[in-house]
Amino acid sequence: MANEDRFDGIRELVSAVDSGSLTAAAEKLGVTGSAVGKSISRLEARLGVQLLHRTTRRIDLTTAGEAYLASCRRVLDELDQTEAFLTTGHERPVGRLRVDLPTTFGRRHIVPALLELSQQYERLDLSITLQDRPTDMVSEGVDLAVRIGVLGDYPDLVARKLGEQRLVICASPAYLKRRGTPMTYEDLSRHACLIGWRRTNRAGWLMKSESGSDVTLDVPARHELTDGDALLCACLTGCGLAQLPGWLARESLQSGDLVEVLHHLSTTIPIHAIWQKTRYVQPKVKVTVDALGRLAESQPSVFSPH
Repeated sequence: MANEDRFDGIRELVSAVDSGSLTAAAEKLGVTGSAVGKSISRLEARLGVQLLHRTTRRIDLTTAGEAYLASCRRVLDELDQTEAFLTTGHERPVGRLRVDLPTTFGRRHIVPALLELSQQYERLDLSITLQDRPTDMVSEGVDLAVRIGVLGDYPDLVARKLGEQRLVICASPAYLKRRGTPMTYEDLSRHACLIGWRRTNRAGWLMKSESGSDVTLDVPARHELTDGDALLCACLTGCGLAQLPGWLARESLQSGDLVEVLHHLSTTIPIHAIWQKTRYVQPKVKVTVDALGRLAESQPSVFSPH
């Protein structure tokens, strides 16, 4: 097949997935729905694989389609970026930026900054996911992520440290009056503890050991909750002890609705922005990372453990 046909159907595929239907993609591209469907069918025929599952109500990517879509997005984004540079003479952020964020931290602190940035750059579009599970950025097509905790060794990723957060163990005054105040590691075994929920290994608490190193302690869990705001609510209700980020517990600690315990065992964990290592960092990634850096500098109460 001639080289000029290699891009046939790619933009239609991406638009159909982003829009959720062939009809919506057709409206966006200014063509008919049948034209979009035929372009994708020709693409599937050329590749010899099925990319989409089509029903009357929705479309879903096949496994092959998910892998191919990530590559298509990168190609189209690079083309859009190059065209923007050629027409304006400036490297401005254009295209869709796929960002993955921790649930509560992202919702409260990162999403507002990203939305404000998108107002500044009208050609910067955002796809934001909020979740607390590890993400394979390459296979899932994620351009940028914010991660809280010690990073593993990933040679295909680049990281920029934004700050740190302190982990505090706290409880409501009513709970401490009822169950007593823990003073040591051993005391935790006699308390109801609230922990984050995980699909695989049960979450523990990261704490300082007597030698000063960080250790993950398996604590007796009464409730498991996957969201930081839900953990805070359960703690305020008096359900047990919770380990919370300092920025999340600060107001409740200052008001006296929560009391910190085991302060001498508290520790800190880093906050990073991470992105895929490439020869050329696209302006949409660079601009966003720089904006997150400025956000961290302007909000020490969130990005600093002190």
